[in-house]
Amino acid sequence: MNPTSSSGSRRQFLRAGGALAAAGSTIPVALGARLASDSKETLKIGLVGCGGRGGGAATNALRADPNVKLVALADAFPDQLSRKLQSLKSQTDIADRIDVPEDRQYVGFDAYKDVIDQVDVVLLATSPYFRPLHVEYAVEKETHAFVEKPIATDAPGVRRMRAACDKAAEKGISISSGLCYRYQHAKQATLQRVHDGMIGEIKSMECTYNTGGLWHRGRKPEWSEMEYQMRNWLYFTWLSGDHIAEQHIHSLDKLAWAMNDEPPVKATASGGRIVRSDEQWGNIYDHFNTVFEWKGGVKGFSSCRQWVGADGNVSDFVVGTKGTAALQSHRIQLTDPGPGEEEKWRYRGEGPDDMYQNEHDVLFAALRAGDRIDNSDYMCKSTMMAIMARMSAYTGKSITWDMAWNSKEDLSPPAYDWTDMEMRPVAQPGVTPFS
Repeated sequence: MNPTSSSGSRRQFLRAGGALAAAGSTIPVALGARLASDSKETLKIGLVGCGGRGGGAATNALRADPNVKLVALADAFPDQLSRKLQSLKSQTDIADRIDVPEDRQYVGFDAYKDVIDQVDVVLLATSPYFRPLHVEYAVEKETHAFVEKPIATDAPGVRRMRAACDKAAEKGISISSGLCYRYQHAKQATLQRVHDGMIGEIKSMECTYNTGGLWHRGRKPEWSEMEYQMRNWLYFTWLSGDHIAEQHIHSLDKLAWAMNDEPPVKATASGGRIVRSDEQWGNIYDHFNTVFEWKGGVKGFSSCRQWVGADGNVSDFVVGTKGTAALQSHRIQLTDPGPGEEEKWRYRGEGPDDMYQNEHDVLFAALRAGDRIDNSDYMCKSTMMAIMARMSAYTGKSITWDMAWNSKEDLSPPAYDWTDMEMRPVAQPGVTPFS
């Protein structure tokens, strides 16, 4: 047995009560900082995907529980892994719980297996395309997983993820989602008031995620096309799902949350490339506009763009028969308050409310208590909302939920190796077919 492998008794402890408790955590519940009596048992964690979000997740996990140790790292590229390891070690409050010698630093397409094989909890933060593959293996090995968003880039990937999460439920394995707004106390309090009827019946919703540009790592002559695309994964649909899935999913998830995770029945979208039209920006769009329709007539209006030098706006509104909830700013305004009702409400909670930290605090507290976190329902549905809208914009067609869910479009590359590969063309509405 590998000296860092989790013992059978540890895995049994971590799964204890999981199948019975199930934690009820399709919406996260703040479990507090309570730990079970065996809280001194060291939990081994591993990180797969050593980018910025991966490093953040590792830091949050180590800060969530004093007896968590980072023992293994994996990435496609050795230089990225080395930089991230040094960055993590530079944080004095967690450095003494980072134990990743050279023989537990894994590189390559299959490196995730080496990490998952020897940890209790794996943090999955590679480019989104690989997420279903990694979760499937984690579930097979009965390893709890923190799963960054989005959880796939095409419908076959979402279906694979859904099936893997169903198996996780049978085995009592926790699946925690990186859709971090669900763990922000201010958002929880605001959405609770929406669900309690403070703004009346929901009539319409609006979300906007207008930002500037993001990083680009350039191209080196020694890189194959596969390496170039993976190092610049944001700009290739097969790897990122396009920015409507990779970034705007946070906004779409808030609309889904407001609707109690009932999926929309149809999406009609447009989009294109106005600013980022050069070949270096791969094959994704730089803006999308979508109208989602729910059974019963509620419509959600969604807008996102990534334009350098343009105004930014990240906001979400839910309009009801009695008022409007501003989700991002945690405020509610009633148009005609009844007797005893507040005309205005805003969240005024006390204490820290770091949603990135909260999600790991809740996960590790649940593991210590023998509970189970299961965020699989909403992470799959919100990812599908983003894919559904992207399909509509790419094809120029309205796409129903059933069409999207049953889509056969598979964005997988021809092989997982470092040889050259073809770059898929930019989608053209009215030309690109739905499949």
